[in-house]
Amino acid sequence: MSSTNNNQTKTALVTGATGLLGRQVVRAFQGLSVPTELSSKAGWTWEVKGTGFSRADGVNVLKVDLEKEEEVERVLGDVSPQVLVHCAANRFPDKVDADPEGTRLLNVEVTRTLARACASRGILLIYISTDYVFSGKPGEAPYEADAATGPTNLYGVTKLDGEKAVIEEFSKAGKEGLGVVMRVPVLYGKTEEGRNEESAVNVLLDAVLKAQEGKKVKMDHWALRFPANTEDVGRVCRDVAVKYLSTSEAERTSLPRILQFSGEEQYTKYEMCQLFAEILGVPVDNIEANTEGNDPNASVQRPYDCHLSTKALKDLGIDVSTQDFAAWWRRELRAFRH
Repeated sequence: MSSTNNNQTKTALVTGATGLLGRQVVRAFQGLSVPTELSSKAGWTWEVKGTGFSRADGVNVLKVDLEKEEEVERVLGDVSPQVLVHCAANRFPDKVDADPEGTRLLNVEVTRTLARACASRGILLIYISTDYVFSGKPGEAPYEADAATGPTNLYGVTKLDGEKAVIEEFSKAGKEGLGVVMRVPVLYGKTEEGRNEESAVNVLLDAVLKAQEGKKVKMDHWALRFPANTEDVGRVCRDVAVKYLSTSEAERTSLPRILQFSGEEQYTKYEMCQLFAEILGVPVDNIEANTEGNDPNASVQRPYDCHLSTKALKDLGIDVSTQDFAAWWRRELRAFRH
């Protein structure tokens, strides 16, 4: 990394900045997450803007309809970012199946529009993708970044098509080193005003509390998950931006197009519920472990094990350490015990 980059101010733009992940990506670029050797060595300060729609404040989070190309062009012109982190997506498989056209518009076509606009301006785009681009068949994981894909549901298909759109648009513009895919697993972290439904992990806490009312809850004890904390993902996105922007244009083309970050602790949803119950000091008698796997008649088929290898990030010298899942939740749920 060149010392000439020290003490520069850079600008980052984050789509979906009011969402579960987007909020922590913003915080990471603001310098509110754990500093790393890479970010400290760069010595950069970041100006950060987000985009949102229903919850935009017009100051830090700009109201932008990403489905309108003219609004995308306008915000890129107004903000002039060096990096755009694209977090906005329909990321819940069941909701995707309920609105396939709207999902394809947001997950694929909006991504293509952003990629084309960023490529034409020489802006680094980090596109947040998912482990669900893989089939997750037993025995295949952990998946390297270049492993064969094979999504089992429409959500995974649309995110994979979004990946292809990013790579295609930057390739067409001759800017291959600036279009980057970042795959992540199921996410957990601080939700907004107790909205646990923001996360497929956090929402399990609601299931545990519901079970205390005497209601039977069936919980998956088949699929393996490797949850990642949104604070860690935000930190990694910032460090990827530092790494790619501080690499010369000639050398940047040799950097990987696809990166992967993951938690390393394995849980089923039922095991997460057991952990939450243990922390809260409540029984799990009414939570029934379901080991049946996918219902073959269900519209959404979920993969068994999509554990992602983080080798590509490690090879770049990027810190892939993760927070201790149980320890984070013990801190977070302390208030519930008093």
